[in-house]
Amino acid sequence: MSRISAKLREKIIDAAENRCGYCQTPQDLVPIPFEIEHITPKAAGGTDDEENLWLSCGVCNSFKHAKTHAVDPLTNTETPLFNPRRQVWSEHFEFSENQTEIVGKTVCGHATVASLKLNNARVVKMRKLWISVGWFPPEL
Repeated sequence: MSRISAKLREKIIDAAENRCGYCQTPQDLVPIPFEIEHITPKAAGGTDDEENLWLSCGVCNSFKHAKTHAVDPLTNTETPLFNPRRQVWSEHFEFSENQTEIVGKTVCGHATVASLKLNNARVVKMRKLWISVGWFPPEL
């Protein structure tokens, strides 16, 4: 298991604006601390270097696991997963009209939404609750 220094962890949290890089859930809405994840997993040759690390909620990180690529369900094209450090979230995703689901706008976005199950039923249910009290979506 990797050991990320407290200083580097804080730097990544600040850069990520304390939100999951994939689903944009704010850490303040979830009782379990977010994880510093390897964008390219160590199992796929990734390192502990800062440019390979980002903040991820446990749900997204559990579905991502050691993946680096996924298939876009609309085009059946394999593509790299979204890289929250190098890509802009709003270029690849948007929230649905009612703000409860994440919609892919690109091949990468579609593949990431499907592979990381960004709209699984439990998360959508939580988003509905957060929206009802004005806590979601975050300002991007």
